[in-house]
Amino acid sequence: MDETTRRGGRPRRSSAEVLADAAAELFLEQGYARTTVDHIAARAGVSRATFFNYFAAKSDVLWLELDAAVADVPRFLAASTEASPVRAVEEALLAAARAHDPERVPWAIAQAEVMVIGSELVASVAARVMAQHGAVAAFVGSRTGEHPMSLWPQTVSGAMLGAAAAAFGVWVADGVGRRALVEYVGAALTPVAVGLDAH
Repeated sequence: MDETTRRGGRPRRSSAEVLADAAAELFLEQGYARTTVDHIAARAGVSRATFFNYFAAKSDVLWLELDAAVADVPRFLAASTEASPVRAVEEALLAAARAHDPERVPWAIAQAEVMVIGSELVASVAARVMAQHGAVAAFVGSRTGEHPMSLWPQTVSGAMLGAAAAAFGVWVADGVGRRALVEYVGAALTPVAVGLDAH
């Protein structure tokens, strides 16, 4: 059998996915605060050290899907030949949404109340959003000759990422009847990109 598959022809889960799934189970059973890294490692059948090979902190495990969804955005931006920086950002976010595995839905968003997610997780997702915000603003600034912290790069980045994040949240909330993520992201980004591009 190919190492990338398991019985039934379905993709084999990566070690990071196994750990994330173990964490999700425990968070649902006993809440986020009462679950330790040792608990997660034991449930996944690995050592504590193995956990830290994949995640820097406990709060990282439930953002595996979000991290995967946005990881390639800087690469997509760098490869863009689109003349409009706004449209280049739109294309990059759509490409990231298109590449996202539809089977991997973030438990942290879908089950936030049950897991009793606290401020630590809110802070960790905010840090992820800000990292992407910085990358997108830097790209827009490089295309327009403006400093990344100036108003236009900051506005484009904030508006486009905000729309994409809203689409991602609605996609998660739609449950088993959800359509492809790229449809949600496209519907959210189009009016924003049109408005910004008219600037």
